[in-house]
Amino acid sequence: MSLTADLKQNKILIGDGAMGTLLYSYGSDFCYEELNLSQQEQIYNIHRAYLDAGADMIQTNTYAANYSKLERYGLQDQVKEINKAAVQIARKAAKNEKYVLGTIGGIRGIKPNSSSLDEIKRSFREQLYCLLMENVDGIQLETYYDLEEIETVLEIARKETSLPIIAQVSLQEIGFLQDRTPISEALLRLEELGADVVGLNCRLGPFHMLKTLEEVPIPQKAFLSAFPNASLPSYSDGKFHFESDAEYFKECAHMFRKQGVSVLGGCCGTTPEHIYAFSTEIKKLPRVQKKDVKQRKQDLVIESDSKSKYIPLSEEVKKKQSIIVELDPPRKLDTTRFIEGAKALKKAGIDALTMADNSLASPRICNAALGSIVKSELNLRPLVHITCRDRNLIGLQSHLMGLHTSGIRELLAVTGDPASVGDFPGASSVYDVTSFELISLIKQFNQGLSLSGKELGEKTSFSVGAAFNPNVRVIDKAVERLEKKIEYGADYFISQPVFSEEKLIETYEATKHIDRPIFIGIMPLTSSQNAEFLHHEVPGIKLSNTVREQLGKYKDNPKEASIEGLKIAKSLLDTAMDLFNGIYLITPFMRYELTVELVNYARTNHPSLLVRRPMNA
Repeated sequence: MSLTADLKQNKILIGDGAMGTLLYSYGSDFCYEELNLSQQEQIYNIHRAYLDAGADMIQTNTYAANYSKLERYGLQDQVKEINKAAVQIARKAAKNEKYVLGTIGGIRGIKPNSSSLDEIKRSFREQLYCLLMENVDGIQLETYYDLEEIETVLEIARKETSLPIIAQVSLQEIGFLQDRTPISEALLRLEELGADVVGLNCRLGPFHMLKTLEEVPIPQKAFLSAFPNASLPSYSDGKFHFESDAEYFKECAHMFRKQGVSVLGGCCGTTPEHIYAFSTEIKKLPRVQKKDVKQRKQDLVIESDSKSKYIPLSEEVKKKQSIIVELDPPRKLDTTRFIEGAKALKKAGIDALTMADNSLASPRICNAALGSIVKSELNLRPLVHITCRDRNLIGLQSHLMGLHTSGIRELLAVTGDPASVGDFPGASSVYDVTSFELISLIKQFNQGLSLSGKELGEKTSFSVGAAFNPNVRVIDKAVERLEKKIEYGADYFISQPVFSEEKLIETYEATKHIDRPIFIGIMPLTSSQNAEFLHHEVPGIKLSNTVREQLGKYKDNPKEASIEGLKIAKSLLDTAMDLFNGIYLITPFMRYELTVELVNYARTNHPSLLVRRPMNA
């Protein structure tokens, strides 16, 4: 008899529990799927423990046994061997008396763009064929956060086999997938694509999973499944562990049955004891075929109060030529010089003050804190940089929420220099997201949604800038990245400093088709040594031989070198003002007097900058 035939007899079938949790508790911390080859007895014993606890079906130890995930361990060429061994071990344990399901886990996780669909399709097909060749009794798709991914692989699986397919998604929030698709709609779509069983697994414990199932009608053509986690994990003494006891699962078993669940198992943190609790409570009971579906009351997402009042920098620069200035936050706690510089630059008439986020991976005073002071005390528009390097997804979201709460609206999303170049070369570089994904994340905030799809309760009104480096050998490649950032939502661009008129003209010609403002970078050089350091040691900056030679004439005369540096910067500024609407002046070594002189020069020599409107910071 097949699994679907069993279910049609009005039975409730019990699945197994976690494999990885038990292996972790035994001390395994490498690739769990590789243990199908090196520790077959251990995998067999776990299967037997779940079967002895009352499981009607077990999953092969193949959750991450695909090319994409095995590649992390250098095992990508052993996909066939690992999947084949997994099915053979499970078959031996099941003794042809219980169902063996070939498990294939999601690849994308909570980062929708982490893998392309083409990569996913290739990995999935390879693993699927390996499992089907070993004659599994069905396929179990589990822990899919991304609806597009599971729909894609389900279509492939349904075309390749008539075996039963269980398709399960994972949630960040009760009732919704991370793209805000209601769970009832998502499961219906999976049912229509041919899944025999649809449901939920992982991420949520019984309480929140039951809350979600209250909103899910009993499928008409498929059956409903639930594989909850044991609880939220704890972390102590360098290890994760789950604290839920099996007695709690006894209570929950009847509630899952009441919600129409036909296949009930466990995910992270669950053990044979949890499965035994499910089995002894409801295994012999018929499934429920009717239920009252709870209608969720939609959360209200309100517009940001400031959105109607605030004119983004990207809109202002379309109407008039604008100058923004970077003034780096101090490395030490004394902010006197910084505040003096900000006041002087405001008086000179800049349109925004930009503050880097620990540039060159060296710690400085938090730019968000200084941005808040600049806005509230100086009434000057702050433009705060955000790197991908220093914050994981939790920290990024918290940081963005804080910036919004502080009234800061202008952001620059950048990758960030690697930690190895800074004061703490042994520090971790996080890079949970790329600069592209960070732009998209910020734009998602403007829709009132976090990365996980949770409601923020209010729409932000961030204007998002992105970095652009024209100092490359083939500028077309840099422009391609710029165009890609536009696709992700960039509103304007800020370039690395340019040190030749030829490069300014080349950049203009390569970007004149772009409909987003570009603030072209200009930085006054202070000495020959400064020029050589920037040219040879700072990523993304290249100086022409002519400029280096000009500064080299004053190698032993710092004062004259600084004057020459300003002269070069003014000449570049004149050319840039003829080509671009936005100018980005970079202040070297907190010498804001140099930047003030450039701002005054620009306003004196370029009438388009003379008409100034009040700041709406």
